[in-house]
Amino acid sequence: MVPVLLIIKQPDYGTAIAFMLATALMLFVAGIDKKYIISIIAIIAILLPVAYNFILPEHAKTRIDVFLNPNLDPRGSGYNVIQSKLAIGSGQLFGMGILKGNQTQLGFLHPKTTDFIFSVIGEEMGFIIAGAVIILYVILITKAIQIAKTARDDLGSYIAMGIVGIFLFHMLENIGMTMGLLPITGVPLPFVSYGGSSLVTNFICIGLLLNISARRQKTIFVD
Repeated sequence: MVPVLLIIKQPDYGTAIAFMLATALMLFVAGIDKKYIISIIAIIAILLPVAYNFILPEHAKTRIDVFLNPNLDPRGSGYNVIQSKLAIGSGQLFGMGILKGNQTQLGFLHPKTTDFIFSVIGEEMGFIIAGAVIILYVILITKAIQIAKTARDDLGSYIAMGIVGIFLFHMLENIGMTMGLLPITGVPLPFVSYGGSSLVTNFICIGLLLNISARRQKTIFVD
């Protein structure tokens, strides 16, 4: 809880939610009583209106308002969402071609290399490649869940499910916000968005998964 509060203090609500989802999945795997899950969901449902009205800063409120109605501020806060949906829609089935997208290459969509990288994929490579990217994420997350289910010990299961939560949130939030299905946050798309620290963190997570998976096998070459 303390790390999450420190992340919120920055403020970085997207990363904080990713950690909370990871924690929730770890607790679920640990076998937490259902009454606690129901109680937490009820508390969150009660606190959401309170947080919106009294805790969230103005820029966070604006993002939620724009999510509900992008045309509320089409030249300001809603601009990127509108341009992102135009970019993905204009790509159609096969895309407009690499470096030939109108919204992305003419400067209408920003930042195109980090938060809205999926919009670039949708516009320039089309629905087929964009769908393939989503399928690859589904395979990755499914494999991670399988590793969690077959881990040698409980600690391995908890770590694997925590990584599942982080990957799942980043994938859903980044792709969802580019299509106007979720509020905009500064959450990168794993292994695709530009950013050194994000890439290193993702590789560390993959390394942990590989380590947990390898320990399922019989150890060989031991003195």
